[in-house]
Amino acid sequence: MSKQRLAPRAAAHGQNYGRGVPTRDLRLAPVSPDDVVSALAALRAEIGVPAMYPTDARAEAERAARGDLKDFRQDRRDIDFVTIDPPGSLDLDQAVHVASSGHGYIVRYAIADVAAFVSPGGALDAEVHRRGLTFYGPDSRTPLHPAVLSEGAASLLPDEDRPAVLWTIAVDSSGEISSTTVTRAVVRSRARLTYGEAQTALDAGSAPESLTLLADVGRLRHAREQDRGGVSLAVPEQEVVRRADGAYDLELRRTLPIEEWNAQISLLTGIAAARLMREAGVGILRTLPPAEAGDVARLRRTAAALGIDWPEQTPYAELLPRLESRRSSHAAFLNEATTLFRGAGYLAFGVPGPDGGPRVPLPADARHAAIGAEYAHVTAPLRRLVDRYGTEICLAQSAGRDAPEWALAALPTLPATMQTAARRANTFERACIDIVEAVLLGSRVGRQFDGVVVDTDGGAVDEHGRSRRPRGQVMLRDPAVRAAVVGTDGVELPLGERVRVTLAEASVAERRVLFTLP
Repeated sequence: MSKQRLAPRAAAHGQNYGRGVPTRDLRLAPVSPDDVVSALAALRAEIGVPAMYPTDARAEAERAARGDLKDFRQDRRDIDFVTIDPPGSLDLDQAVHVASSGHGYIVRYAIADVAAFVSPGGALDAEVHRRGLTFYGPDSRTPLHPAVLSEGAASLLPDEDRPAVLWTIAVDSSGEISSTTVTRAVVRSRARLTYGEAQTALDAGSAPESLTLLADVGRLRHAREQDRGGVSLAVPEQEVVRRADGAYDLELRRTLPIEEWNAQISLLTGIAAARLMREAGVGILRTLPPAEAGDVARLRRTAAALGIDWPEQTPYAELLPRLESRRSSHAAFLNEATTLFRGAGYLAFGVPGPDGGPRVPLPADARHAAIGAEYAHVTAPLRRLVDRYGTEICLAQSAGRDAPEWALAALPTLPATMQTAARRANTFERACIDIVEAVLLGSRVGRQFDGVVVDTDGGAVDEHGRSRRPRGQVMLRDPAVRAAVVGTDGVELPLGERVRVTLAEASVAERRVLFTLP
């Protein structure tokens, strides 16, 4: 599950299987904004990314933003919550506070209470279902909810009273969950931190106790994830960035430790949510099937070709975290490893099937293979539709009551709704990067670049034994371009090796960049 980051944020949350390799720096001029904006406008029209909210949906959002939502909630404005997000983020779903309990930790996670603003069956609800996700582009974002909610009344902005769903999770000294409660509350965030600010404070020893304890819990949960056979790779991400002058560029960005620790809090909450759903006998889980035996065997052959020692008895989940993406051979291997994590989806259970068929039974085992546990999406409701429904089921189970009918009625069709939205968002995000790559390199056709071959299509001989021109993928460092490469007839592409390639094509219209070797 690779993720390309499009400012400010390309995915609500998910394990990071980024791609990137070190190559010689070669600074190119940033892309002019007009070139990118016009291409992105055409892309949005082609894919069907919504441009505007319907008038009635926008009016509903504006009315909801003016409402008073405090009367029926716990007042937890005493908790010193903070948000930790990329710079410039305003759609703040999550605020966190971690305290010591004497024999472990108390994790309090406040999640934006989107259900307090969206009336089931209304015009806004219908439009949100049509969108499914927030779409992040380099020039702007297309929000799941109107900005008056997603960047205003529903966002956990600092120094503002906000309705929230408060998860209180007790974690023991080893990092395992002891108990979970979920309630509606009013909270007030104290600060909006960037990842860089939080990491700097931790490194300098000036971080508040809650942030230091968050790092402790994050480390513990990462260790437990490895024990479960989960995989989380902090490798560079290909990122479209916008410069101060408005121009666009591409970079490879390494994640900070705080990003992994903060992500572990979301994973902790998602695992707790899945347990509550299992107890309730109804819910919607995020799933990822185990890697196919054939894919693992292919990856072992790749390891052998790259000179990477992979003992037969060592599972891939133990091997991958040991590798260093700074080494070109390891980077190529990690790129290939992303193909193990395919087929993510959603499973609704305890409700009739999508066509009104028999009730879907409680699954015996629906673990997310990359997490190593059953898991549900409940921590990003401003940006992801499904979280609103999972949250209602967890609130009901925690309170000992039945989930609301509107939440249960939507479950059968939610997996298909989310799958459609995810396909569209992934297509859009990948095409955004393709556009920037093509514009960035458009005037340099015929030039040579240093890179590393990170993927090949199987060889220089076809199934009939005839020689052919092998194809693959090459990664440059600066600009951070990953594109197709075609080799010499009958000669294998050198996977994991540094090469000098020639730019043969850079087409904005086709959203394609092609290199040749030699």
